[in-house]
Amino acid sequence: MPAALAGSGLDFVFIDTEHIALDRAELSWMCQTYQQLGMAPLVRIPEPNPNLATMVLDGGAAGVIAPYVETAEQVRALVGAVKCRPLKGERLERYLQGESLGPELQQYIEQHNSQHTLVINVESTPAIAAIDDLLAVNGLDAVLVGPHDLSCSLGIPEQYDHPRFDQAMQTIIRKARARQVGAGIHFWGDVAQEVDWLRQGLNMLIHSADISLFVKQLRAELTHIQSELDPLNKKRESDTPGMIA
Repeated sequence: MPAALAGSGLDFVFIDTEHIALDRAELSWMCQTYQQLGMAPLVRIPEPNPNLATMVLDGGAAGVIAPYVETAEQVRALVGAVKCRPLKGERLERYLQGESLGPELQQYIEQHNSQHTLVINVESTPAIAAIDDLLAVNGLDAVLVGPHDLSCSLGIPEQYDHPRFDQAMQTIIRKARARQVGAGIHFWGDVAQEVDWLRQGLNMLIHSADISLFVKQLRAELTHIQSELDPLNKKRESDTPGMIA
């Protein structure tokens, strides 16, 4: 898969370990291979756990996507894991609370973590209610809308054209961009809808998923083949129907 995507034009690749079962060795191989091919691997961890964030960075991830984040405290803990390595424990906590590190250590921390990206999923009404607090945490690079979970949290499952969903999207986009924080979405539906959100100000898009794109293309090609064969099959109704694999 990594080599096949090398010439695709993607700016980065999204590796999901929240919903997909991958062990550490598989994940590390994927991350390192994508890095060698010039595509930054962003890994979604199973939960907003700073230890998991550190683990995927150790495995070669260029960035971390944390699901279902709802509080500024969660964001700060993730910033500590992604942007402040190798600080840990009490020293990290004091730094996150505003204590100075001194010029040499500060420069080292910034350089050591300069290529690490932190993205949080915004996918619930509590997250939207707390969006100002989430965006105010220094070190956050982008917020990524989880449309399915967000629509369910809003009480309008998968109604992405509903006014309440549109209002939520506009709020997230406006406030994120005002803070100079990226705003994105992971969507697998209508491409025209993706374009509309990008025009509204989104600057990060995770388009569909590998298996979804495969199934969509397979269905389209099989439908075309079947439509070409239908006239022939009508002429040979007594014959055994052909099979396709």
